[in-house]
Amino acid sequence: MNAAPKVAAVHDLTGFGRCSLTVALPVLGAMGCQCCPVPTAYLSAHTGFPASERASFLDMTGQLPRTAEHWVELGVALDAIYSGFLSSAEQIGLLGEFIGRFRQAGTLVLVDPVMGDHGRAYRTYTGEMCEKMKSLCDRADLITPNLTEAALLLDEPYCASPGPDQVRRTLERLSLEGKRSVVITGVSAGEGQVGAACLDRETGRTCIAMSRREEGQYPGTGDLFASVLLGALLRGGELRNAAECAVEFVRGAVRRTLELGTPILEGVQFEGLLGALVNREEIT
Repeated sequence: MNAAPKVAAVHDLTGFGRCSLTVALPVLGAMGCQCCPVPTAYLSAHTGFPASERASFLDMTGQLPRTAEHWVELGVALDAIYSGFLSSAEQIGLLGEFIGRFRQAGTLVLVDPVMGDHGRAYRTYTGEMCEKMKSLCDRADLITPNLTEAALLLDEPYCASPGPDQVRRTLERLSLEGKRSVVITGVSAGEGQVGAACLDRETGRTCIAMSRREEGQYPGTGDLFASVLLGALLRGGELRNAAECAVEFVRGAVRRTLELGTPILEGVQFEGLLGALVNREEIT
């Protein structure tokens, strides 16, 4: 029996509203990974809820280097390092140091550069943080930006519906001439189709993973996509197949959430579909 891959998940922990660690932990666990959380902050609810300024918030930036020191003493060896939303330039810099300490020959570093959406950087994201995130992405084996984040990383104007040639050029530029793999989420391929565009550094090939568009936009779907993608890769899947799995799982979760009438701000109700990830069943 193979040992469960160990994944350091560097995300915030949100008490209410499915996102970040509350998504990564169950998904990666269902896919056979040992998810080792490295919380960057605790929030009572994600910032999309009303009156977010009154939310409970605990900054845990100082715990990142302390965790790293203890893990070095314990001899922890990681199969993957997976980061999501980071709330300060200091956190981004500390994560770069963390990667430097724990990266080994077989360690997969996935950076989800959570910087913005719908054509704009998040209001808390400063110019310094954007520059730091570019440097962090330079350390990654795989990045998973949405269209907004791809534009921010390249200092290009945002385009909501880029054509195939533009998507290919964006993938190639983000790959640093094939040095890292790239998956761009939220890419459309005609009316009623949405998914992801990929460039695999192992083969140099580009591809798209598409599914039908479900009428619903929920917080946390980027975290859900990246977590399934990583789990599939750690099972030994190729990037294209992993992206297809992630696209289909997110679509299935959104569809189920719509059918159940779950409030949008609570995020996608994916829990009932985790068995499909355990058993590798087709998601309907």
